[in-house]
Amino acid sequence: MSDTIEKVKCLIIGSGPAGYTAAIYAARANMKPVLYQGTQPGGQLTTTNEVENFPGYPDGITGPEMMLELQKQAERFETDVRDGWVTKVDFSGDVHKVWVNETKEIHCDTVIISTGASAKYLGLDSEQKYLKLGGGVSACAVCDGFFYRNQEVVIVGAGDSACEEAHYLSKLCKKVTMLVRRDEFRASKIMANRVKNTPNIEILFNTETDEVLGDGQVVTGVRAFNNKTNEKHVIPATGFFVAIGHKPNTDIFKGFLNLDETGYIINVPGTSKTNIEGVFVSGDAADHVYRQAVTAAGTGCMAALDAERYLAGKDATFEVSTSTYN
Repeated sequence: MSDTIEKVKCLIIGSGPAGYTAAIYAARANMKPVLYQGTQPGGQLTTTNEVENFPGYPDGITGPEMMLELQKQAERFETDVRDGWVTKVDFSGDVHKVWVNETKEIHCDTVIISTGASAKYLGLDSEQKYLKLGGGVSACAVCDGFFYRNQEVVIVGAGDSACEEAHYLSKLCKKVTMLVRRDEFRASKIMANRVKNTPNIEILFNTETDEVLGDGQVVTGVRAFNNKTNEKHVIPATGFFVAIGHKPNTDIFKGFLNLDETGYIINVPGTSKTNIEGVFVSGDAADHVYRQAVTAAGTGCMAALDAERYLAGKDATFEVSTSTYN
């Protein structure tokens, strides 16, 4: 433990679109935000080569470049952006206590959680190789499906999200091959029937991925195997989509914040408020439906505004800033 406890008016945990947007609004409202970037500075978007659906970038931009620009914008308004990650919290008392790197203790008037969620992958070496290269592996059809127009792709998954993403891809791609590990879908009947009735979606049950194939730069196919017969075959494809779920990065908040059965933080509907006064949530730590950069940024704005109003309600000397809204 450190000898000195730092006191912060607004602490932002996480540095994706939600965290940086919250920082921009909080800084403009004179909340003097401190932002810790976490173990993946910039969040999931730093693994995305091309971003073409975020407003304001007519020619597109890479995920890492966008995150650097958001960071610069937050720092322009004097956000204190720091390396490090929050390893422990204590929201049980009147003071919101947070520990960084297990040593530094911070007492916060407000906390904005923007820790996001991590996509689940199969863990194959070949999958991770082409994911890091940006050469055809993705966990977001809405984000990346556009790049595979009129091409053949493979998607892995059996739940509602997998069916939804497969159906989305079917509108863009020439053919979608869906690999389902069991002999049936986990998805609801209506979602399963939707993909079954889509002509250019081929569903392979009892089928798993053996290896993602490529030329060293981009994906060229997928070697799959039937888990009943062990028979292997190669599926030509330029894209490999993984839709087996996400894990929200919220473990350190267990016991303090209300979480749903999968770990997403439950916010008060229509707000960023949690069950703890002065603690707010934004981005994919609470959103398991949309999971887009633009929606994350929107909730980052909401969290900063909610935090500002909370501070104004507690401290008569802290006024809501009109500059926040323009």
